[in-house]
Amino acid sequence: MKVIIIGGVAGGASCAARLRRLNEEAKITIYERTGYISYANCGLPYYIGDVIKDKNNLTLQTPQSFNKRFNIDVKVKHEVIKIDTVNKQVLVKDLLSGNTFYDTYGKLVLSCGAKAKLPPFYKESSNVFTVRTVEDTYKIKAFIDAKKPLRATIIGGGYIGVEMAENLHNLGIRVSLVQSNKQLLKIIDSDLVSFVHSEIRSKGIKLYLGKKVSNVVVDDVITTHLQDGCEIESDMIIYAIGVTPDSKLAQDANLELGVNNSVKVNSHMLTSNPDIYAVGDMVEVKHFITKEDVLISLAGPANKQGRVTADNICGIPSEFKYSLGSSIIKVFDLDVAKTGLTEKECIDKGYNYESVILTPASHATYYPNARVLTLKVVYNKENKEILGAQAVGYDGVDKRIDVLATAIKCKMKATDLKDLDLAYAPPYSSAKDPVNMAGFIIDNIENNIVKQFSYEETKTLRTKDVILLDTRTEFEYKRGHAEGFINIPLDDLRSRLDELDKSKSVYVMCQSGLRSYLATRILTQYGFNSYNFIGGYRLYSSINNEEKLIKESYTCGMDRSK
Repeated sequence: MKVIIIGGVAGGASCAARLRRLNEEAKITIYERTGYISYANCGLPYYIGDVIKDKNNLTLQTPQSFNKRFNIDVKVKHEVIKIDTVNKQVLVKDLLSGNTFYDTYGKLVLSCGAKAKLPPFYKESSNVFTVRTVEDTYKIKAFIDAKKPLRATIIGGGYIGVEMAENLHNLGIRVSLVQSNKQLLKIIDSDLVSFVHSEIRSKGIKLYLGKKVSNVVVDDVITTHLQDGCEIESDMIIYAIGVTPDSKLAQDANLELGVNNSVKVNSHMLTSNPDIYAVGDMVEVKHFITKEDVLISLAGPANKQGRVTADNICGIPSEFKYSLGSSIIKVFDLDVAKTGLTEKECIDKGYNYESVILTPASHATYYPNARVLTLKVVYNKENKEILGAQAVGYDGVDKRIDVLATAIKCKMKATDLKDLDLAYAPPYSSAKDPVNMAGFIIDNIENNIVKQFSYEETKTLRTKDVILLDTRTEFEYKRGHAEGFINIPLDDLRSRLDELDKSKSVYVMCQSGLRSYLATRILTQYGFNSYNFIGGYRLYSSINNEEKLIKESYTCGMDRSK
């Protein structure tokens, strides 16, 4: 058996290693157009920011070590420029010598990845960068070390844009981050992303949200022109506006394409050609919840797809069935994670859903260094299955999202989260873990024990004949409260019920949602129609402040600040 793999990063390298573990006799060749294989894409920004100090740590294997361990012929700086499906051969160009040659295959695996999207005004220059390969990273690092830039502009607010903003800031570079949407990180909803924006702004990074770039003029000083007239000067610019599947080889070989020119594959990672497989960022996959074809560019799925491909080549029936898109990102001290669908996606796809937001501590509050964690769970009102979850916080985010991703995969009911038997000790969690707490809240909602209302509803409630009630302490209330809310502390509520008009609905808020929940239980049992604010004043304040900042925005004009 002779297998050629085009691309030697996550999917390609995983496929090659698995092939060798299954078949010692197979002849396996990897062609990689860059100078590196099996490198850690996700670690590239952290090398630029000096978090990862040794560049050798970015490459998990070298061509030599990979060959020695797995007896696989790895040819870097070799680009496959054509696939001949009739004669089952590929045309390869040696990028160092310029020579070309043909190589035949029995099975072919495409792991070409994705390429950076570039705007029409993109212009190559020594101070203009993308972040996709090890070479890109070394280029940025060399520029920073040599030129000592004071200012950087980043176009794009996804994973790479946000990670690069953090790492450049940590090097002492003044960063401006421009995003065409009104929020960064579309992996989470606009309510929770307000915490992310606040964290980034607190570091002095300028956010230009909802701003479209009309042109970039490149010289020794780069001027970024925004459509609203704003201009930003900087010493370097990084484009991080997303990626698109690198599917030209597949397209030229007449393989069937899918979403956004990705390669269409079945669950065995087989393309429309019976001898060609494809994996990684270049392929479309089925979403676990919607069952729709989607693009999910993440390292985890790519590695699993490489393994599935190797199994099938070796005659072991194996499937990559669906992806949830589970992911996490570090934003300075904040962790941001999600799995499944966001609330916005549920709205767009027409789900009959409900969402809950809670802000518990990451572990027992009596144990030192407990931090607030904001957790959002979205579930299907019809069958009670979990549709998605998001978490933002400074500790314990990853394990809660991993538990919820597992629950979704097992098609667990949202109400069953209350019954999960999760590990507890004061340094790690509470006796009622945040995931259990989400289950308790959902169970209360489904059993009509509590009704809730959201931030968006507060805007219309102020115009209605209702009671808006804040049950925090007088001190908390005076430090800041939502417009229109009166204050009766929870511990005084029973003795002051006569101050409330029983003919009016009562909408209750506290700091986290716990005291307001207790208040609604008191009010309901005394004949009031009451609702609990999801997420508490902490969430309300974060969203409200964010809305004000976006409205105020930055004054248009030339930003020349050093």
